[in-house]
Amino acid sequence: MTSQRETVQVDHDLFRAVYDSPASLPGQHRWTTPESDVRRLEKLLGMPARSIGAPLWVSGDEPDCPKCGRRITWYDIVSSALSGLHDKAMIATVILGERKYVNTEIPDAIPGVRCADCHTTIDGLRSFKCHNWAYAFEALEAVRERMAGGVAPT
Repeated sequence: MTSQRETVQVDHDLFRAVYDSPASLPGQHRWTTPESDVRRLEKLLGMPARSIGAPLWVSGDEPDCPKCGRRITWYDIVSSALSGLHDKAMIATVILGERKYVNTEIPDAIPGVRCADCHTTIDGLRSFKCHNWAYAFEALEAVRERMAGGVAPT
């Protein structure tokens, strides 16, 4: 491991061994993104409704926004990341793709996350992951095509 945050691709067996259990997530609390925020996330990314079917886990020291009290989810992480850090297609590929990625870091908070509703800086998030074991490659291509404004292949 390194002392700085780094994202590396790992093989399926290593990913499953390390990240299969929510207990592996750092921080005092672990929670999943509620269905309403998953649908909101799909809309934000321009994905067809119900593209995301896997649990989207988050962990940290405080699960709620300190200002408005809303539960912080993948929606907040992704909406923050779209502000110049990552593009929509890359995020969709990470969520839906067959490759598995992990962040290696010292247990610092995830930087740059803001509450999507009140824009308050969120300091206590430690990790986020999804378990999307069997998303078909062809289905991912169809989602990407629709996100780009085209017609999905049939």
